[in-house]
Amino acid sequence: MKLRNALVAALGLAFAAGVANAQITVGVTVSATGPAASLGIPERNTIALMPQEIAGQKVNYIVLDDASDTTTAVKNIRKLISEDKVDIVLGSTTSPNSLAMIDVAAEGKTPMISMAASSRIVEPVDDKKRWVFKTPQNDAQMSTAILEHMTNNGVKTVAFIGFADAYGEGWYEQFNTLVDVRGLKMVANERYNRTDTSVTGQILKIVSANPDAILIAGSGTPAALPQKALKERGYKGKIYQTHGVANNDFLRVCGRDCEGTLLPAGPVLVASQLPDSNPVKKSALAYITKYEAAHGPGSVSTFGAHAWDSGLLMAAAVPEALKAAKPGTAEFRAALRDALENLKEVPAAHGIYSMSPTDHLGLDQRSRVMVQIQGGAWKVVQ
Repeated sequence: MKLRNALVAALGLAFAAGVANAQITVGVTVSATGPAASLGIPERNTIALMPQEIAGQKVNYIVLDDASDTTTAVKNIRKLISEDKVDIVLGSTTSPNSLAMIDVAAEGKTPMISMAASSRIVEPVDDKKRWVFKTPQNDAQMSTAILEHMTNNGVKTVAFIGFADAYGEGWYEQFNTLVDVRGLKMVANERYNRTDTSVTGQILKIVSANPDAILIAGSGTPAALPQKALKERGYKGKIYQTHGVANNDFLRVCGRDCEGTLLPAGPVLVASQLPDSNPVKKSALAYITKYEAAHGPGSVSTFGAHAWDSGLLMAAAVPEALKAAKPGTAEFRAALRDALENLKEVPAAHGIYSMSPTDHLGLDQRSRVMVQIQGGAWKVVQ
């Protein structure tokens, strides 16, 4: 009996060791359906283009749809960590979902790379957020670009309308602080829900304040709703959007009502228009080439590029983590977290990433350009 038990124990250890050595398991949750689907679909498409092997280790991707729902996003990450035993989580698409996932990632001591914009996802880096990284530019970075453009173009008064969630609130917090610093005046501040079908009341208040410019802090196709309402009311001032609208679905839904719209965006959106001296052009074009080879000319999206960059960061960190432990272990997950935090000058589609213990985004001003919608297309502007 003792011999039999010893053999069973030995086989169990061998099996466990085999699992630990088998492959890197990557959990993914994106908003492929629901209000954020125009963001999540290109992210999901991009996961299929990621490497199947890194540093000699096979990579298995488990992709789940959270339907743009916070509760489902939390359920997904719990499943990925507790049942699928993933080594890392990529996602989610939106700021509310990603913020809700932080506690689970920290609890499971599993690194997570978000594809959402809010700076609150990674700031400040504390005991929980030390496990969390992200790829999209912070709202603070993009707010600075918008306000620089506003002040350079004679804007004195501004109005704000944004999502009634973490995305809109984060943007208002950053933008309003900088409005004061730049000496502009905020004359209206409104909110709406991602699922709303009308914003007439909010737009009437904004138009009556007669601002020189308006910032709409939304993402995906729901961000078109206030803009179309503004055009219906005959608003003639400058309209700015955030980098949350930088995809072709937004152009399609908004149509002629978005002509002339200004926004900051990652270099990947206009990579072919950048000078060869731009340090991000080469890596941005590499993603565009790969995505369009799979999905056709003009199909690329900045949101897919956020997913791509999460994969690049992961791939850059894995070789270092493998020096410390095997995939499938707590030691590997911890080593992967440490490796992510120490990445330097990683070229990607949206910028050059350099992380640190106090910066889990790692992007600088090389990660943004100002663009305008002209003739239904994105054009670089000064």
